[in-house]
Amino acid sequence: MISFSGDLWSSLGWIALVLAVIAAIVGVAVWRSRRRGSRTVALDAGLVISGWWVMLSAVGMVLTVVKIFTSDWAELDGATSVGLEWPSDLPCAEFGAAGMLTCSGSELSSFTVGGASLGLRVLAAAAQLCATAMIALPGAMLAAICFQTLRGRPFSHTVTRALTIGAVAVLVLGVASDLLGSIAATAALREVFDPGSEWYPTGYRLTVTPLPFVGALGLLALAAVFREGMRLQAQKEMLERETEGLV
Repeated sequence: MISFSGDLWSSLGWIALVLAVIAAIVGVAVWRSRRRGSRTVALDAGLVISGWWVMLSAVGMVLTVVKIFTSDWAELDGATSVGLEWPSDLPCAEFGAAGMLTCSGSELSSFTVGGASLGLRVLAAAAQLCATAMIALPGAMLAAICFQTLRGRPFSHTVTRALTIGAVAVLVLGVASDLLGSIAATAALREVFDPGSEWYPTGYRLTVTPLPFVGALGLLALAAVFREGMRLQAQKEMLERETEGLV
């Protein structure tokens, strides 16, 4: 996710700069592929992009692990049962009068704890690692498909195996990311506040989104498509051998 805070034009400028860097990487990959006279420009570019995708995700995961032992604070992002009311000086109407905000609130879900214990830092890092791995998985799947296709083996056991393993990983990491984020956030509040405090969460608010299940199902369907392609390719090759034998 690309995110910047500030005035409109400076934020748009930073986002444009990031997109320009990405476009430059793609452009260089396409230019090198055309210079070599390759007829698989899209595959070459896809392999380069997915490689950068996985590499940057891996760097992020390494930095997350290093942060456990080099800092005493933990970043939390997960649902909790602690609610925050809007400030009393914020103009709002209970039933949403015309031209006014409707008075509401939000849950305490994204915050940082200073002087966090090692256990809390490990728990927060585990949630972040699962989320980062989820982001890296599509790049890894794309890299496997592009690499095998460039080798002349688009329909191979390697691709179907990678997609099947990826489906399981998406499901496990997606559910773990949702659960660990909420568990870590609640554990952080319990570490900071005393049990008698109104901010002390008495229970955990655990939520699992359907995205991991949809992603896993999509990868399994894609694996089935490649498996069917393998079967048709094998039939075609066998038919060609039989035809050559008759000739």
